[in-house]
Amino acid sequence: MRHLRIMCLSLLMAVKAGGLLAQNQSDTVSVKRDSITWNQELEGVEIKAQRQLIKQEVDRIGYDVQADDESKTQTVLDMLRKVPMVTVDGQDNILVKGNSNFKIYKNGHYDPNLSKNAKEVLKAMPASMVRRIEVITDPGAREDAEGVDAILNIVMMDGSKLDGLTGVVSATYTSLNNPNLYTSLTGQMGKLLLSVDYGYGGMSSKLTENSQDTERIFLATGNRLLAHSDGSNPGGIHYTNLNASYDLDSLNLLSASFGGYFYKLNVQGDGWTKMSNAAAQPLYSFSNHYWMPGYSHSSWNGRLDYEHRTRRKGERLTLSYMLALTRQHTDQENTYDDLVSVPFAYTNSLQTERERFTEHTLQADWLRPLGKGHQIEVGAKYIDRNNNSHNTQDFRGSMPTTDDRFEHSTRVLAGYADYIYNAEKWSARAGLRYEYSYMRGSYPDGTNAAFSHRLNDWVPQASLKYQLTPSQSLKLNYTTSINRPGISYLNPAVSTSPNVVQHGNPLLVSSHSQSLSLIYMYIGRRLTLQLAPSYRFSNGGIASVQTAQGDVRYLTYDNVQRYRRFSFEQYVQWKPFDGTTLVVNNNLRYEHYANPNLDYRNYGWSDNYYANLSQQLPWKLKLNLAVYGKMGHSPSSIYYQQHSYYGYYASLQRSFLKGDRLTVRLGANNPFNNHMTSSAEAVNGDYRDRQTSWNHGRSFSLSLSWRFGSLKASVKKAEHSIENDDVVGGITKGQ
Repeated sequence: MRHLRIMCLSLLMAVKAGGLLAQNQSDTVSVKRDSITWNQELEGVEIKAQRQLIKQEVDRIGYDVQADDESKTQTVLDMLRKVPMVTVDGQDNILVKGNSNFKIYKNGHYDPNLSKNAKEVLKAMPASMVRRIEVITDPGAREDAEGVDAILNIVMMDGSKLDGLTGVVSATYTSLNNPNLYTSLTGQMGKLLLSVDYGYGGMSSKLTENSQDTERIFLATGNRLLAHSDGSNPGGIHYTNLNASYDLDSLNLLSASFGGYFYKLNVQGDGWTKMSNAAAQPLYSFSNHYWMPGYSHSSWNGRLDYEHRTRRKGERLTLSYMLALTRQHTDQENTYDDLVSVPFAYTNSLQTERERFTEHTLQADWLRPLGKGHQIEVGAKYIDRNNNSHNTQDFRGSMPTTDDRFEHSTRVLAGYADYIYNAEKWSARAGLRYEYSYMRGSYPDGTNAAFSHRLNDWVPQASLKYQLTPSQSLKLNYTTSINRPGISYLNPAVSTSPNVVQHGNPLLVSSHSQSLSLIYMYIGRRLTLQLAPSYRFSNGGIASVQTAQGDVRYLTYDNVQRYRRFSFEQYVQWKPFDGTTLVVNNNLRYEHYANPNLDYRNYGWSDNYYANLSQQLPWKLKLNLAVYGKMGHSPSSIYYQQHSYYGYYASLQRSFLKGDRLTVRLGANNPFNNHMTSSAEAVNGDYRDRQTSWNHGRSFSLSLSWRFGSLKASVKKAEHSIENDDVVGGITKGQ
């Protein structure tokens, strides 16, 4: 930079003197004025500048993927490890703000494939396809009733010029026989842009092997149960997306997408159970084998968006329609052998489940600037959601066969208004959302009477941000969200096994949660720091209810949970030297669960942590070392506490060909630990137990990624579209 300043000064003096006197081939510049002669050898000019990687806005934190040099050679999952408020462990499980309760959007609207199969898709997707990753910490009134703690928005590369066909192919194979494949193609035909991608993730028996030990004492009888199980669920998942956009003219854009995923698993396992009394005398025992020869799950969605921009800068109208379909088939057979004095009268059971989910959504959004720094957004949304299930259970013995049918529908009509203000140092957002919901349940076989609920919900939100200095900001925000029960929580069909009886609760209603948070952020040349204390609370939340009658557990759900959480998140990205980056992400929290009806309480401190060291080595090699885990005893519900765990991994990679288009990566996950162990114990209820689980920890991987063609464009999307994220306990209980 010193050489650059000298050169500029010399040139300026020369112009004022009337001309440049001399410049030789060695870049020596001489300027003469009033008997003063300057001679300065310019050895060369080197300008170093780096775009700001992290940016905080009033409702989100953004990570500029394309400003990160490593985006050319790494995956989107690798990039997520660097994003504030996001952690990714060695098993590729993603947490946002320390929680798994989040949804993933692509280009600003909900993407079911990414949300439900995030680690399979994102660990195969090259980061070169992504422009920015956003953590929407405080969704506005347009989204914030949708029942999640945060939103992860993946903004794909955009543009309208395309040189030929572009594409990416990547593949990974691990020592646990776990293949992953991802491929994507983008092309243009006039005003029409098309993009298609396909991915496959394989799950072998070795990868999915698991074991569990349970020791349980029933408080009323004093009897002690010991159980052990070994199982696996090999199979494969296929996912695909087709996106298209058409520029009608400079003000009108039509975009459409269709995609989904399908997987089929061969779930199977063996186990044994022994029951003894308080004096350690045997009461009964049996062994069992289970398998699911027909377990399959598919989910498909189609979306159509029309976006109209007016002559007023920043004004737009968006009309959207989305169709979502989910189908799940489960056939599970259990056989019981080595029976000794067992308290049940069957040796085999066959359970079938057929569940269907269909959802139609219509939405209109209008954004209008009101003047310098002011804008308003208003919209309306209608959801027509239908669930139906058919469950049977056939016992080979004296118990009768059960046959249960249940249908449940939800109609939601919502309207919202958001006010947004941006000035030099101040930013603010405030909004209000109203939702009217009609829920109806019925029994086609006439076993029970139909029922219905009508709900009215007001959902406020507000955020305020102040820019303390060019590198420091402070943000305060308040949000509210709604959770509605899904079919798995509502379905009253009873599932029976020797030690567990479970069913849903059709009378569940929606629940509210609220949060208040403060975020301080410092963004410097080599150091980025974020400190974020927050408080979240809810009453009447949907929670599991677990009781015991004799030595049998009974499980269902109810609106009985009172929840309080204080957390303190810290994020540090430090670059002490060129080529060295240290990222630390951790979430220290205190959680308190309560069931006032039963006077149960469960609380505790824990810390989710993640640290990654990235080092550039000679010969274009890149080394990554990471450690992750949880410290403390964290409550996971009113009944259970989870114990500490840890893990670690390392990777070494190198890129080849022009523009680093081919990347080869070697990875090792927990190389010195053959198994990963997790444990939990019950602290409330009619029994006390401890459950310990094991699965494979050690694995080694080889990854290849190849980019071809030009990456100057991707399919355009309307900036706003449809997202429905309010359901908990859907067809898959983990949703």
